[in-house]
Amino acid sequence: MPVIALAPDYEGEVRDRVENFHGNQLVYFGWDRHMLFCSPFTLPLPPTMPFKALVSEVLPSLLSAHPEGASIDWKEAIWLRSGEPFTPDMEASLADNGLGHKSLLRLQTPALRGIGGSGN
Repeated sequence: MPVIALAPDYEGEVRDRVENFHGNQLVYFGWDRHMLFCSPFTLPLPPTMPFKALVSEVLPSLLSAHPEGASIDWKEAIWLRSGEPFTPDMEASLADNGLGHKSLLRLQTPALRGIGGSGN
């Protein structure tokens, strides 16, 4: 993402390069219509992690703080990768599912609309 600096000759070190995460990559994750989590999570994940491990091991613990977290039907989940719908291959790695460094992954759960239907 480009940076607009106040000084025209500004040069800064980019600290969120993939090389700085010890083999992991940053994946941003958001749950649409659940603004109890006001912004996407930033997850440092190995690109070799199977998508099914993300769904079974990582996301449930993050989303358990939400009252609807335990009600997610992962088989009915709708996924967006960088704003475009996609169907993940659960057996394939994050990288093989097209999730690279600083990718945005979004989850939609049409049956769940937030606390009391509020979007929170």
